[in-house]
Amino acid sequence: LLYRTPPPRWQRAAEFLFADFPQLVRSQRGAMWAACALFALPLVGIFVLLQYQPDLVHLLLDPKQIAQMEKMYDPAADRLGRDSGTDWAMFGHYIMNNISIGLRTFASGLLAGLGTVLVLLFNGITIGAVAGHLQHIGSGDPFWRFVVGHAPFELTAIVIAGGAGLQLGLRLLAPGRKRRIDALVDGGVIGAKLCLGVAFMLLVAAFIEAFWSSMAWVP
Repeated sequence: LLYRTPPPRWQRAAEFLFADFPQLVRSQRGAMWAACALFALPLVGIFVLLQYQPDLVHLLLDPKQIAQMEKMYDPAADRLGRDSGTDWAMFGHYIMNNISIGLRTFASGLLAGLGTVLVLLFNGITIGAVAGHLQHIGSGDPFWRFVVGHAPFELTAIVIAGGAGLQLGLRLLAPGRKRRIDALVDGGVIGAKLCLGVAFMLLVAAFIEAFWSSMAWVP
């Protein structure tokens, strides 16, 4: 123990990603399920609603957003999900965009959890509106082909970041037998570790989205 060579850092990183991180997520299962419900229920509800009341999309998205989405997922387009940009440029853009959403979702938990709730609801409603509208107008095939590769990493990561934010807000509201500041520090440590795993998941999602998802010829 005293003289052996310390394990390489990549080994410790792998242990965190494949053991510590999943265990930490499961240890916060209540907050995670709540975050999942806040995100998924509006998403699915809006998607289904727009199949029967398609005009409601204009209450959720402005005309410019709708036109841009219809262009990005045009079945005749050469590249899906984007108008222009090289794969590497889009990779950097997706990293910045996705990780900023994840960190915003977590950090807004400091507003007694209310900020996290609003971010999850907003993202669920927006994604549901986009998916529902594109499905209704006949652009569902290119849309689903674009998102199927990276969405499992990206959306799960957002839900985990939301769970991290909710547990932070809960510790602020109900610190139990601890001082409020001590409970908040404990929640911040847990949240920071969760966000490390979230950042890795979003990095994987950005890589898939930039180099694979936009290929229109892939079934």
